[in-house]
Amino acid sequence: MTHSGTLPRVAGALALATLVVRPAFASETQAGSKITNTVTVNYQVGGVAQTATQASDTLTVDRKINLLVEEVGTVTTTVTPGQTAAVTTFKLTNLSNATLDFALTAAQLAGGTAAHGGTDSFDVSNIKIYADSNANGTYDPGTDTLVTYVDELAAEGSRTLFVVADVPLSLANASVAGVTLTGEAREAGAAGTLGAALTETTGANTAAMDTVFADAAGVTDGARDARHSDNDDYTVFTATLSVLKSSSIISDPINGTTNPKFIPGATIQYCIAVTNAAGGADATNVAVTDTLPTQITYDAGYGIKLSGTVVSGQCQLNGTAGGSFASGTVSGTLPTVTAGDTRTLVFRATIN
Repeated sequence: MTHSGTLPRVAGALALATLVVRPAFASETQAGSKITNTVTVNYQVGGVAQTATQASDTLTVDRKINLLVEEVGTVTTTVTPGQTAAVTTFKLTNLSNATLDFALTAAQLAGGTAAHGGTDSFDVSNIKIYADSNANGTYDPGTDTLVTYVDELAAEGSRTLFVVADVPLSLANASVAGVTLTGEAREAGAAGTLGAALTETTGANTAAMDTVFADAAGVTDGARDARHSDNDDYTVFTATLSVLKSSSIISDPINGTTNPKFIPGATIQYCIAVTNAAGGADATNVAVTDTLPTQITYDAGYGIKLSGTVVSGQCQLNGTAGGSFASGTVSGTLPTVTAGDTRTLVFRATIN
């Protein structure tokens, strides 16, 4: 701090008073700014006005380091097994009073409770961070920029960031993968280059621009460490299918349809029931293939019935004709098996 003029104690006291009552503005004063206050003292001697006396006080505004990393939205990102480029969205805000760089790190939870409930149970792969280049709030492959840091973010500025990852196959419904995005404030440095790590000023205030860490604790970092972090998560929403194949006797060449037996020449009916567990996603384009053993012959006259139902454990003959038989294999596609529902493929064969 520098002083000029006379009456330094009066000037200093008045300058302090001026700072205390200064009104709050929406934008904080930039670090490194010079604030100069000048006090004027008028007085008289013997009733005659004398030359006014002035004193000035100039200080340098110190640098307050503060940032906020927060997930965008309050719900989990729903994904399906095998999905690529699944997106969680975050927002980085520079709450400092200076332009800064921000190093970025995306990490995965190692178990424990995820951001939106549930327990972290799997890891995503190929995890990357993209900056929202066109500021539309939506991840645009080929447009948004792959980044490891945010360059030259102005005070009070913000940037939308996307954590993008691939989801492995063979995951159960409601499986959860938690991810954490951490931002670390850095010196602004040269444009296009990540600045150096910041150091907080220790000891008494100096005449130069000091640095004070003012950030709150994030989910994985402490308070006043020039970092901030938040969690988001991916939750699997998928179909869980189970299959039951059963056979029943229709007729035989001796007894006909009255108490028929599984003897050569008998007609048997196969019911393949595909069940999708409740609480998950619909299963679509469910392809069923069944290679027949050599002891039976496919009944082309009856054909294949698709998407029938099961009532009280009994296969209903209410499907529609479809499917195909080739090279000893029965094939058919169930267009949709909704969550909590069962659909069937039914065909007949003769015992050789």
